Amino acid sequence: MCGIVGILEQAADDALRLHVQRMTETLRHRGPDDGGIWTDAAAGAALGHRRLAVLDLSPAGHQPMQSHSGRHVIVFNGEIYNHLELRQLLPEQAWRGHSDTETLLACIETWGLETTLRRCVGMFALAVWDCQERTLLLARDRMGEKPLYYGWQDGVFFFASELKAVTAHPRFKPEIDLDALTLLLRYNYIPAPHSIYKGIRKLRPGCLLRVRQGGLAEEQCWWSLAEEAERAAAKPFSGGEDEAAACLEQCLGDAVASQLAADVPLGAFLSGGIDSSLIAALMRTRSSQPVKTFTVGFTETAHDEAEHARAVARHLGTEHTEFQLSPAQALEVIPLLPTLYDEPFADSSQIPTFLVAKMARQHVTAALSGDGGDELFGGYNRYFWGPRIWSKVGWLPLPLRQLLARLICVLPPQHWDWLAQAAGKGGMQLGDKAHKLAEGLKAQGMNDLYRSLVSAWPEPSSLVLGGREPETVLSHSSAWLNGQPPEQRMMLLDALTYLPDDILCKVDRAAMGVSLETRAPFLDCRVVELALRLPLCMKIRDGQGKRILRQILYKHVPRSLLERPKQGFGIPLAAWLRGPLRDWAESLLDAGRLRQEGYFHPAPVRLRWQEHLSGRRSWEYSLWSVLMFQSWLEARQAGG
Repeated sequence: MCGIVGILEQAADDALRLHVQRMTETLRHRGPDDGGIWTDAAAGAALGHRRLAVLDLSPAGHQPMQSHSGRHVIVFNGEIYNHLELRQLLPEQAWRGHSDTETLLACIETWGLETTLRRCVGMFALAVWDCQERTLLLARDRMGEKPLYYGWQDGVFFFASELKAVTAHPRFKPEIDLDALTLLLRYNYIPAPHSIYKGIRKLRPGCLLRVRQGGLAEEQCWWSLAEEAERAAAKPFSGGEDEAAACLEQCLGDAVASQLAADVPLGAFLSGGIDSSLIAALMRTRSSQPVKTFTVGFTETAHDEAEHARAVARHLGTEHTEFQLSPAQALEVIPLLPTLYDEPFADSSQIPTFLVAKMARQHVTAALSGDGGDELFGGYNRYFWGPRIWSKVGWLPLPLRQLLARLICVLPPQHWDWLAQAAGKGGMQLGDKAHKLAEGLKAQGMNDLYRSLVSAWPEPSSLVLGGREPETVLSHSSAWLNGQPPEQRMMLLDALTYLPDDILCKVDRAAMGVSLETRAPFLDCRVVELALRLPLCMKIRDGQGKRILRQILYKHVPRSLLERPKQGFGIPLAAWLRGPLRDWAESLLDAGRLRQEGYFHPAPVRLRWQEHLSGRRSWEYSLWSVLMFQSWLEARQAGG
């Protein structure tokens, strides 16, 4: 795992080197082991690299790396898990080492970049300079595990693994994109291809960008989840449930085995849930060494899953380490978030993710995770109750549903909570869920309901001064989703958006912030393609998700250790904002400050903050998006 940067700029060689050096230095955390720069001053091209050595720790893995012919130069961030198999398909040649980077270069020389990408199994963001064609090629992996930003400004083309590298170039002029800020308030993250800065974009998963001198850039998809889903629908898995479980266990087990390849110590994140427990179980069956597992717990017992992870680790016999997170420790992490994420990012589980990664890095250099299991196999609660609610009320005319929504909201949330307590259902936050349901009842259809469920603010453009909400894949129904069951549509939309732009972004920045590589076996392209072919009934049945994963896991871990309601990897944010984080939040949400800075209408922000403090509503997720922008803005203004 590494950090990559590059520029196209008409400048002298020493200026190119100086600029790229400044950019690469900002990514030292991504690659503490080595660094390098390559320039072609005549073409105005420069590449930079920071290396975290995981495969081939010798100097033979140094980057930027030039091909044997001298035509191609590459900077590469990621892992190609099948690179040794790819070597067997290539003409015989003298290898300098055993790195996957060298394999990639040889494949590109032999087959070209696009064919090479399709044959690769792995996670990556890469850049290749073609010295003959004087063309820069950028590419990102299928599911978006590794990040890549790019853009033009003041006659310079930039690309980098993180925004901090782009902003380090002396000719970069940061200007906040208010439309991207509007998207942040909608989703709590900024979806690709947008970024917080005007003129800088995220390369979308499965995409390839060709950049030629003179500013011509062509983007194309070399792999498409939408197209894979269409092919899977046309040719679904034809066997029974037992056959499917056997196929999936073999496929996922092979993915785990391939991701155990490393010249450094490896471990796994373990929450005690289905996904991470299955990865740890399959690691145990395929590793010759004891498996190291890591989890984070909370001092608040209502959010603490550490005991479940501990029980699974004990059964599997892993070398288990856990960390208990307190509000004071969360406060210590918050000032790091603007620099860690570069742009405002508002998934509050970023805090425990960073701390568990930091703990793991003390023992290992790479860690496997269960990311992707929810989106591929139906793990989120919205997949169950969203369609169930819509099937009961969706047939009603919109005016009648709007009336029902108003009736629900007649009772304040705390009164709904009192009713829940009287019925013996206390602690389920019925009031907030009831009011969230009321918002969903105003939806025009199932797609609109889904968007409502994933929205932190229902009308963010009315909150951001001068902001307009751009169209995204979530803004309207896509033709390729037609005919899919609502649960399947939601899963696919999550895999297209929430997974790469929230989950994988969160894990990449948190882990790379402490120089830890993360690997996600569920996102192996062969596992993804098989998962898309499986019928919905093998994923979701009787109001429960991940049916087929449970079948496999129960062969390794007793059912009694796993059967409990899905909790999610969250922090007790609502209580912390009313308690230890209150003063910090109050200073950022001060009405005078908001008015002076000029990004938000203060009134709606203050209303939600006061309702949250009073306990009338729990608005922690929508408030967190504003707080993360405010915190990022404060750090930016202070030069952080």
